[in-house]
Amino acid sequence: MRMPVHRSTTYAFATSQEYADVLDGARDGYSYARIDNPTSEAFARALAAMEGHGLDGEVRGQAFASGMAAISTTLLALTSAGAHLVASRSIYGNTYSLLDGLLRRFGVATDFVDITDLDAVRSAVRPETAVIFTETLSNPTMTVSDIPGLAEIASGAGAVLVVDSTFASPAVCRPLEHGADLVLHSATKYIGGHSDATGGAVVGRPELVDAIRSARIDLGPCLAPDEAFLLHRGLETLPLRLARQCATAAEFAAAVAEHPAVARVDYPGLPGHQGHKLAGELFDAGRCGAVVTVTPHGGRAAGMAFADGLRVATVAASLGGTHTLAGHVGSSTHRQMSDEALEAAGIGPAAVRFSIGVEDPADLIEDALAALDRCTSDG
Repeated sequence: MRMPVHRSTTYAFATSQEYADVLDGARDGYSYARIDNPTSEAFARALAAMEGHGLDGEVRGQAFASGMAAISTTLLALTSAGAHLVASRSIYGNTYSLLDGLLRRFGVATDFVDITDLDAVRSAVRPETAVIFTETLSNPTMTVSDIPGLAEIASGAGAVLVVDSTFASPAVCRPLEHGADLVLHSATKYIGGHSDATGGAVVGRPELVDAIRSARIDLGPCLAPDEAFLLHRGLETLPLRLARQCATAAEFAAAVAEHPAVARVDYPGLPGHQGHKLAGELFDAGRCGAVVTVTPHGGRAAGMAFADGLRVATVAASLGGTHTLAGHVGSSTHRQMSDEALEAAGIGPAAVRFSIGVEDPADLIEDALAALDRCTSDG
């Protein structure tokens, strides 16, 4: 009933030729765990099957030690010195620093644009543009990407559309259905679902994934088999968990938005969110993700006080688990970004990101409203 965990780092061969054939790809098999592992491969195949459900043609996957390992290896495989990327300016802080720091040092330039403005995306594309990079749901503004529109632009430019779908997961949206070339995940989040395993993955067209596999082998960020087992287990309950979490997030967002201390709530399930209509077109019915970003009135201190006042939600890193987590965005997930970059990305200095878990919605709402009341009374 359960998938086995293959912990071996080395594999024996009957002959030296058999060993050489496996290394060269002339025959199937395993040689060394950094190159391939049966448990990690099984996880990657299962995720590829979910993301590629109903599509014609083969969809392949590769597993990584973390989401950032998947992102960095993918971008290194797709670019070289002199290449150019167009990326959403509202993305995860570590992705931003990878693009604007490490890759720029190696001669790969990035233009950060409002990804919802397709004309701006077109204008940013150059002859040397190799990748258009976005997130299905951006972190933390929950901006919804027009994946079909971006896919059309990427195809016309000869670029690869790479979509980080961590905040959605295949239980909400499958970007390959809408024209994306590659889909990335921090599997640590919703795919694992229990805050007990770290991993990442990329799935997509075989020729692209094969090139990424070669880069993974050289760079070494392989997924450990025990982590792969836990992440594979998480896939089994993913749709059930996301259905509950998305429903709770919608209720939570609507309730918190009514509090006078709140300046803004970012959640595409709300009719006033700029991505509401697009979410209805691209996402599975009734599911708009399970992250809600609440920005109270005031600056950075107000946001940190709001987060510190929570009693049911826990101030902690990461997201996608069964417990609701909260964090002040500017001092945690996006600490790498300057105030100017945060403002350009539409992130307020007081923004607090909630990753909604499976608790009773009423408990979460009461907790948040009480923390907002305390912020108001404290001035």
